[in-house]
Amino acid sequence: MVAVKSHAAAIYCQGRVLSSHFYRKPALSRTSRLFALLQALRRRRRPVTAAILAGELEVSERTIYRDLAELAAQGAPIQGEAGVGYVLRPGLFLPPLMLTEDETDAVLLGLRFVNQRGDEALTQAAENARAKIMEILSQEMRDAASAPLTIPGPDGKIFPKNAVPISTLRSAIRTQRKLAIDYVDGQGRQSHRVLWPIQLGFMDEARVVTGWCETRRAFRFFRTDRILAADLLERYPGRRRDLVHDFEAQLRDERSASSATKHTECDQ
Repeated sequence: MVAVKSHAAAIYCQGRVLSSHFYRKPALSRTSRLFALLQALRRRRRPVTAAILAGELEVSERTIYRDLAELAAQGAPIQGEAGVGYVLRPGLFLPPLMLTEDETDAVLLGLRFVNQRGDEALTQAAENARAKIMEILSQEMRDAASAPLTIPGPDGKIFPKNAVPISTLRSAIRTQRKLAIDYVDGQGRQSHRVLWPIQLGFMDEARVVTGWCETRRAFRFFRTDRILAADLLERYPGRRRDLVHDFEAQLRDERSASSATKHTECDQ
């Protein structure tokens, strides 16, 4: 009886081993594994060891060390050392993108628009972004991107020169600081304004900065080439994100009022 039970137990254990072998979780592809590792780091605020990551992803610690080095080489802000742990520092990082043909056309078209209308900083950033995107495309899609289906139109627009560098305006927007500006309008009238800048706009013929004007108590557009001088002041109250929402609400109200006027005129 004991022999029978032992034999049955052996068969049961052997079946468990075979079952574990045949139903083992399939190994992740390298790209999927890198993304999973990145997500595992994003979920944690404190350093985590390679051993814990290896157990979570079901790979060896050697694989984790190699993948961490690869992510860091691609620009992931990973900090740490073996035996202590690793953590993902705050910062912008995008894993490799898988783009469709239409998505590739849309992104590259947008970058061409930036090349035509952006300032020097944005133009350089667009060139860098395009180089990174081209690097991850397949050879077939890279060849297609070199002969694009969509183009932004003729180039060669010359924008009016700015007395105040756009970099100064961009810095004020990012740091949420007020700007005291001397401004001249289209009729040549000069005024002094205190502006809470929130956005830059790149139009076909000019560039504009949008912000809350303390004088008008409303959001206004200012052509950058008509700003004669600008001084950075203290930080304005509130958050830029909230001001952008208020600005969008003002635009909606103005559109609604304009639409109502048109309907009234049609009724008459």
